[in-house]
Amino acid sequence: MKKTLLLVTFLLFWTLTFGQNSTDLRLNPEKNKVYRLRSATEQTIVQTVNGNQQTIESETSYTISLKMVDATAAFIVAEVRFDTIASKTNTMGKISTMSSALEGNIKSEETSDVMSYAMNRMSKNPVYAKIDFTGKVTEIVNGKMLANMILKDTSEITLADPAGSALKNQIANMVSDNSLKTIIEMFTYNLPGKTVGSGDKWSFTTSINAGGMSLEITTSYKLDGISGNNANITAESNIAPSANAAPMQSGGATITYDDLKGLSKSTIIIDKVTGLAVESSSKTHITGNLGVSVPGMNMQIPMDINSNSKITSIQ
Repeated sequence: MKKTLLLVTFLLFWTLTFGQNSTDLRLNPEKNKVYRLRSATEQTIVQTVNGNQQTIESETSYTISLKMVDATAAFIVAEVRFDTIASKTNTMGKISTMSSALEGNIKSEETSDVMSYAMNRMSKNPVYAKIDFTGKVTEIVNGKMLANMILKDTSEITLADPAGSALKNQIANMVSDNSLKTIIEMFTYNLPGKTVGSGDKWSFTTSINAGGMSLEITTSYKLDGISGNNANITAESNIAPSANAAPMQSGGATITYDDLKGLSKSTIIIDKVTGLAVESSSKTHITGNLGVSVPGMNMQIPMDINSNSKITSIQ
């Protein structure tokens, strides 16, 4: 009897201990509850053009609202709203500010006014996305309708080319399916979608569009441990151009970026009930050369990019 009692006590202790060191990490928000998340990124780009060093500093932020409106055995359907989109760039002392909080003006001669107009339109319309339990966006349900609604306004852009054409391309990239997926996945795509224990690892490879560059990011995750309702995760990402990535076109120049390489390291705290981030921070370093080709001239522009990003849950 005593041995049986000791065995039962041991099994109970083992079960409790194991339960504290493993968890089912999948996207599982409560239906119709609104979750708000904010990301903030500070980035410094140092580039050398014809022997002259140039520094570009930027601050970018997104605040989103996510609400699960339906679910199947394979995915959830979420209504995502881009509550605020804001960007501030300092290029060699020239400051440009764009924000969805501003109405902007599609017919303005100022690039920031035109982009603010597009951001404002984007913030006023919900995005419906199918998201699997790892947090990967598998489909933007209303993507074509949303893009068409915003892109039809670009016919009113009066800014002369090549700046006008570059703006139209920038807006088209901003509202593309790939861009919308990238923004949402920044907040959601961290999870194994299954039960994992402390020390377990998983990895994903994603393709994103960053400022017109097609990049491939391979991220390895590790569950370091569980504390209360939180799962503590560390991650490391290798960043490189996608295979056969198309060059960028800007102002009549063709820009290649095959030489860029980068590394990002992150710490992530996940609410193990909802699968959403409580807090996440990352540091990224990208370096390499841009190849710039215009009629009659080719040049290499060395670049060094450092950025710090933070995601927080807003109560």
